[in-house]
Amino acid sequence: MFSGLIGHTGRVVANEEVHGGRHLVIEAPHAIDDGIEPKDSICVNGVCLTAAKVGRARIAFDVVPETLACSTLGDLDDGEHVNLELSLKLGDRLGGHLVYGHIDATAEVLERAPEGQGERLTVAIPAALKRYIVPKGYVALDGISLTVASVDGDRFTIALIPETIARTTLSAAKPGRKVNLEIDPIARYALAEG
Repeated sequence: MFSGLIGHTGRVVANEEVHGGRHLVIEAPHAIDDGIEPKDSICVNGVCLTAAKVGRARIAFDVVPETLACSTLGDLDDGEHVNLELSLKLGDRLGGHLVYGHIDATAEVLERAPEGQGERLTVAIPAALKRYIVPKGYVALDGISLTVASVDGDRFTIALIPETIARTTLSAAKPGRKVNLEIDPIARYALAEG
């Protein structure tokens, strides 16, 4: 379980194909300083992964085909930055929203425009998720917990504050970029067909 508040960013140093999956290595010494060990769950661009190996400055993950099919992790290039969040511990303050790290779909960034001190980001809604995205509800984009500002047909907007732009990879989210989308898990269960 995660909060959607990004604690660190890291840099991809390898993303190699292995038997239909990927071996992903991220340089993130500051995250490692927070006490990461092999077996720990770490949210990488919104995807809950298990640390397979941890060195002084690098964390290695094995990304299986199922995860690759649901996320953008297979498309990460060497040198690209990623959002990192360590899993919550019992008793931790929950300052964001509940985020599982289970990606529902990828979504395309459609527009980006300045707005006040921040920016307005417009994202396409995957058809199967339309009912779960509502104004003032929330989503996680690349692991970042965000409030939905508006919904208009097949798109929704997020009002990005300067802090989010400065501390996360959304600073580089240009139109055409795909992001990992996780819907509000409470909405998922409340609206589940049964």
